[in-house]
Amino acid sequence: MTQPLKDILVLDFSTLLPGPMATLMLSEAGAEVIKFERPATGEDARHTDPKIDGESIGFAVLNHGKKSVALDLKSKSAMDILRPMLEKADVLVEQFRPGVMDRLGLSYEAVRTINPRLVYCSITGYGQTGPKATTAGHDLNYVGDTGVLSLSRGPEEQPTMPFGLVADIGGGTYPAVVNILLALMARQKTNEGAHLDIAMSEGAFAFAYWAHAEGVISGQEIGSASGRLTGRLARYRLYSASDSRQIAVGALEEKFWQSFCDVIGQPEGLRDDWNDPVACAAEVARRLGRQPSTHWEPLLAAADCCCSVVKTPAEAATDPHFTLRGVFDRRLNVSGQEVPALPLPIAPEFRSSADLVGRAASLGEDNARYETDSGKAE
Repeated sequence: MTQPLKDILVLDFSTLLPGPMATLMLSEAGAEVIKFERPATGEDARHTDPKIDGESIGFAVLNHGKKSVALDLKSKSAMDILRPMLEKADVLVEQFRPGVMDRLGLSYEAVRTINPRLVYCSITGYGQTGPKATTAGHDLNYVGDTGVLSLSRGPEEQPTMPFGLVADIGGGTYPAVVNILLALMARQKTNEGAHLDIAMSEGAFAFAYWAHAEGVISGQEIGSASGRLTGRLARYRLYSASDSRQIAVGALEEKFWQSFCDVIGQPEGLRDDWNDPVACAAEVARRLGRQPSTHWEPLLAAADCCCSVVKTPAEAATDPHFTLRGVFDRRLNVSGQEVPALPLPIAPEFRSSADLVGRAASLGEDNARYETDSGKAE
C-alpha cells in the first residue's frame, strides 16, 4: 500500500519531545521531514544520555528518518534558504514560546503570504493567547495546573511522580498529529491551510474525563487517590508480592473481582470494597504479600481476571505477545549498532517496510541539498 503521506513535506522547527515525536509519526507514514537545528551544537537532545559511541539514543529514537539542516534562524540569509522550502511545504511544526517565530519573521501571517496552503502547527504549554501564554513550564507543571496530578499524587511525605509524560505526549504530540491530519483533509476541500494552536496543558484534561464529570460538572470534592480509578477501591490498586514485585489488580467488574478474590482466598466478609475499602484492601495486601510474584502470576493468568505482574520496560520488550505481533521488529541504527525503534501507533500498512533500518541524520547532513545562490545554511 502507498504510504498516505508520501507526497507531504514537513518543516520541523521543534525540539525535545512533543514536536519531534509528532513529526516522527508523520515521517513513519511517509512524509518527508526536514528538521532545522542550531549550527555547531544542534538541538539539546543530541547531547543527552544514554549514548552509543557519543550518539544520543534518545535523540535517535525520536528523529530517525528525518533530514537535518543546520541553520541560524536569526541570520540575514535564513529566509533566502527557507523560502523555497516554505513555498513547497505542506506542514510546519514549531514549538517556541509565542512571539518567537514572529521575531524571526516566520509567523503564521508572514508564512501564509508565501504559502496559503500551509498547515502551521504551534505546540506550546499554554497556547498562543491568555495570561499564561508565555509562561515557562514542563510536563509536571502542565498536569499540575490542569488538576490531573492532584488525582493520584501519593502520600504527602513522599509524593509520587507521574509514570509518563501525559501532557507532553498525550496533550502535545497526539493532538498535533490528529489536527494536522484533519487540517490536511480540510485543505482538500478549501485549498487553504490553517494555524493550529496546540496547548499541552489543555490536551491533558481529557486524560481525567471522569474527574471532569465528578469534580467540575457535579462539584464533588476529589482528593488524591479517592477516585475509583486512582486507589479508592481495593479492586483497582497496586499491591506488593513477597519478592517486592508489584501486582496490578484491575478487577473492576464484579465477575473479575470475585474471581480474583477466589484466587487469593479473600474472605467473603472482606469482599465488599465499596463499603469498607480500607479493611478490604488491607486483607488483599496481606494475602498477596505472603507469596512471590512467580506464585501469583500463573494463577492470576489462569483466572483471567484483569490482574497481572507489573513488568519492567526490558521485560515488556521481550514479552512473547509483543514479540509475536512484531511490536519491536523495527530497527534503528545508532552509531552502527542496531537497536529496537520506538513502537509508534501507526498502522503497519501505512509505514515503510520493517526491514528498513532507520537512523538519525548527523547535524547539518542535508545542508548542501538546500543551499541557494543567495546564501548557505551554515
